[in-house]
Amino acid sequence: MLLEVPPVPVAERVDDLNARFRDHSAQAVLEHALSDPLVGQIAMVSSFGAESVALLHMLSVIDRTTPVFFLDTEMLFPETLTYQREVAEKLGLTDVRIVRPNREAAFARDPDGILHLADPDGCCALRKTEPLNLALEGFNAWITGRKRFQTTARAELQFFEKEDERRIKVNPLAHWNKHDIADYITNSRLPRHPLISRGFPSIGCMPCTSRVAPGEDERAGRWRGKAKDECGIHVVNGKLVRDTSQPEAPKDVFQTATTKPQPIAGNVIVTDAGFAADTWEDGFDNQFALDVTSDTDPASLASQFEGVQLIRVDFPSFADGRGFTIARQIRRLGYRGRLRARGHVISDQYAMARRSGFDEVEISPELAKRQPQSEWHFRADWQANDYQARLRG
Repeated sequence: MLLEVPPVPVAERVDDLNARFRDHSAQAVLEHALSDPLVGQIAMVSSFGAESVALLHMLSVIDRTTPVFFLDTEMLFPETLTYQREVAEKLGLTDVRIVRPNREAAFARDPDGILHLADPDGCCALRKTEPLNLALEGFNAWITGRKRFQTTARAELQFFEKEDERRIKVNPLAHWNKHDIADYITNSRLPRHPLISRGFPSIGCMPCTSRVAPGEDERAGRWRGKAKDECGIHVVNGKLVRDTSQPEAPKDVFQTATTKPQPIAGNVIVTDAGFAADTWEDGFDNQFALDVTSDTDPASLASQFEGVQLIRVDFPSFADGRGFTIARQIRRLGYRGRLRARGHVISDQYAMARRSGFDEVEISPELAKRQPQSEWHFRADWQANDYQARLRG
């Protein structure tokens, strides 16, 4: 249905809509937005992320022919791409439009796919903001799934917002909390994003999304360690929405030490020279460390390397070899400081650890008793037995 928008400024239309629908439900706001001339031609923009299915289902019940834009940044989790197809099919959405970055612009500005490391705002502009602005040409409004509880910058979010003098943004779920969303998904028997059960309550692009530890804010895993909590597609009154508060120190993926890190008392450091006590904390005033879990994307750490003297990579079990891969990638990304394997590493793995880029291994006193220095020292000639180095000449 083609809606002819009256010649009234966007700000006035937004004020009128908020006044009329202030006490309405999310469903009512969405239904009116789809047919109100003050709103005009409208589309939904969805990330098909952790909570998206609630609003998508609501739309499918009211009008499943409404255009839905899905921003494929070409850096999304494979699980998100699969989930997008499954949800669109299950809900019977008939006009899902995949929006991707311009290939020529991406090649020119991010040929190696690492722009997010040096300029995350520039990456979001290239892969999200610019493609979406182009896709929304010809539309008077668009629907978002933002809620007040998500960030401090969204605390005063209204049902209707102006986007400069171009368009209206409609936020039907503005007043919902996370329990409302969970109840709606459960009661409607909707499929959940597979990454939620793996510790990702808020899901964006793979390089800029990490797991969230218990007790952390749900969006703590988005752009972790950076003064950024919005991708750039959301503006209020012509200004980019940003949370200017200082980010909390991350707890699950890495920790930038601004106070002395807590060493594990009595742990033993293994080097080519044998066993030693951990002396790194001595003179800590001018030193910094990162503690890294085994499921970390090393690319997300590159911006943290400056000033870091030690990176400790966790090995949750001796059978978990992800730490070796992380070490190799950290070295390839240019880190030249001390790199330590920490946790369940056994003597048989020492040569592999050294070849992967680790300088040392940190083990518990109990493991040191079961595998004394002689067992580790036997493998201290790892360079002589490095067949890969010999092949390289």
